[in-house]
Amino acid sequence: MQKDPLSPGDAEIVRKVLDGDINAFEVLINRHKVLVLQIVTKHVPHHEVEETVQDAFVKAYLSLPTFAGKSDFRRWLSSIAVRTCYDFWRKAYRSREIPMSALTDKHQDWLEEVLSGGSVDSRQEESSRGEARELLEYALDRLSAEDRMVLDLVYLEGLSVKEAAVLLGWSTANVKVRSFRSRRKLEKILKGIRQRGRRGS
Repeated sequence: MQKDPLSPGDAEIVRKVLDGDINAFEVLINRHKVLVLQIVTKHVPHHEVEETVQDAFVKAYLSLPTFAGKSDFRRWLSSIAVRTCYDFWRKAYRSREIPMSALTDKHQDWLEEVLSGGSVDSRQEESSRGEARELLEYALDRLSAEDRMVLDLVYLEGLSVKEAAVLLGWSTANVKVRSFRSRRKLEKILKGIRQRGRRGS
């Protein structure tokens, strides 16, 4: 979003809000809602996006006293949006349970093909992408919220360990170790699905 060069900067608006002009926060919402929406859309189910975006801005508002003005506001807000998505999955995993029957024979066939090193026929490429995404979501649902967010950021979005660490508020060492372990866990889950599929066939 192109900002009017004559309009106040983010840090100045934050100061206004902290000085008691609560309505000034709406300027920040309008200015950065697309950014937050783009981040949230990548990490939570479609039907949860709107509420999660609202939660992110509420957390940002409550956290304004911690914004020192020395860092870029968009980066600071991006970190809050990512952590809000992380909080969403922590809550969701407490009650979420997806049965093995949610996977179809096509999922099993696709997984068998990929894990055995086979290639996907070009005629099946479009449907295979859908099956791959569904299977990946199924496997990600069996990881912790921490593991899921690390995989999302580092392996699916392609962020560096340092970039992911900034967004999550973790040390780079923590992200590096967890990204390695979470990928191993994901591979183990996918192989387990293949083995169960073989036994069931």
